Amino acid sequence: MMTRRDAVALIGAGAGVLAPGFALAQQSGPPSSAGQPRREGADGRVLFEHGVVIERARQLATQPYARPGPDLPQELDQLSFDQYRAIRFKRDKAFFGQTKSGYRLELFPRGFLFKTPVVVNLIRDGVPSPIPYDPSLFDFGETKLKGRLPVDFGFAGVRLLYPLNRPTVMDELAVFIGASYFRVLGAGQQYGISGRGIAIGTGDEKPEEFPDFREFWIEEPGANAAELVIHALLDGPSLTGAYRMVLTPGEETTLAVGTTLFPRVDIPKLGVAPLTSMFFYGENDRAQYRGFRPEVHDSDGLLVKTSTGEWTWRPLMNPAQLTKTPYPEQNVRGFGLLQRDRLFEHYQDLEVRYDLRPSYWVEPQGDWGPGRVELVEIPTETETFDNIAAYWVPEAAPKAGETLRRNYVVRSLKLAEKLTPKARAIHTFVTEAQASGGAGKGPENIRRFIVDFAGGDLAYWLDDPKRVVTETTATTGKINAAYVVPNLETKGFRLFLDHEIGQPGEEAHLRGVLKVGDAILTETWTFQWKRPG
Repeated sequence: MMTRRDAVALIGAGAGVLAPGFALAQQSGPPSSAGQPRREGADGRVLFEHGVVIERARQLATQPYARPGPDLPQELDQLSFDQYRAIRFKRDKAFFGQTKSGYRLELFPRGFLFKTPVVVNLIRDGVPSPIPYDPSLFDFGETKLKGRLPVDFGFAGVRLLYPLNRPTVMDELAVFIGASYFRVLGAGQQYGISGRGIAIGTGDEKPEEFPDFREFWIEEPGANAAELVIHALLDGPSLTGAYRMVLTPGEETTLAVGTTLFPRVDIPKLGVAPLTSMFFYGENDRAQYRGFRPEVHDSDGLLVKTSTGEWTWRPLMNPAQLTKTPYPEQNVRGFGLLQRDRLFEHYQDLEVRYDLRPSYWVEPQGDWGPGRVELVEIPTETETFDNIAAYWVPEAAPKAGETLRRNYVVRSLKLAEKLTPKARAIHTFVTEAQASGGAGKGPENIRRFIVDFAGGDLAYWLDDPKRVVTETTATTGKINAAYVVPNLETKGFRLFLDHEIGQPGEEAHLRGVLKVGDAILTETWTFQWKRPG
């Protein structure tokens, strides 16, 4: 089994990660949008437009779902991890090299876990052409192919390069490989968190469904192009979809996503703009702590911005059992999985550099209507598997035959301080309450939560700290104590909260903010804990 750390190594080595996508047979000519005439160039050739992908998705949704072929030959199907990793795309074969755009396009080969094909089309002067399979694009190392493979054999996915950090070095900018997974990077970042095209049934009793990007259309960028446009066709047992994605590289790389979805069947829970990450252990959850590394995670919290302007922060956990936490909202303005802690000494991992993992922030475009942001946390005993997911779920479950449209922007951030105008919860510690008199452990039904807030206007109030107070609530149990003290080290304030739960197995959701009078100085800190038993 390929581990998550292996997957990250594969991306950097020119091979694949996660489960591969599917291919759709190339048509002799693209269909026009419904009711719209085809656009033609001066030479009579049909020109591409995004309506082509929408119509393909619409038509595909009227047909039964089917996995495409062809199957892999034995020598590729039975590759080991190391053998597959040794297959490299030849850098001198990269596409877009003559455009003077700064972008380069490379392809992932099929093989190992990546068995199903993806069609990749390049759009030049408005005309799409599929990239034919050519083994000379790859260095197969010691792997020997028997016979020739057809030109429609397909690929496993795509990688995009761009000089993010230095003008003379082509850095990894984005990869699209495995179901509908993608990863994008800004300057100074390393792969960690992932995005997905869609999520269906995440964390539910039935197995989760993973639709695939079956085909890509990538517009050839012009000289010094500031952005790259990617179109994609999504297909799965429950729905199809057309995606238009605009990738803009920089210190903060963005991916603007426009989606048009066509459910084949009623979908009880659809996750829009899903994010996937890993939390093994950290300062607030040390049950899995081992070795020399103080913390191991790609993300350390969920941030949600409501339509009223409230910012809610929830530190992540590695729970004892699968946990789903909803954040209902009439018109969510943003959510994301963040890696707030950027200090190397808090991780001490020279190989995977958790301190450089990006944060992904999703900004809905337009009114998404009522629904909820849902956080899913899955127990894990290893850092090699993603166990965190966050996405938006519409209140009205999609029905077969409907057309759904949602647009959003994914921002890949290294420093996310500017997201929130108020002070932030930068540390959360959880400890058992002390016994009476301070000796030994206290009762197992009481926990102490210690939260450091910093930023915003908190430094201003250090000269008059008694005016800073806390407002805390709990859904069950009782708060035995809640008070605030100045923290000169962070130029902020520290909240102490002691909470008691009555019955074994009972769970409480806690909330807390800092205030001066009626003015709220901080985002809303939230957490939950469950009494053992």
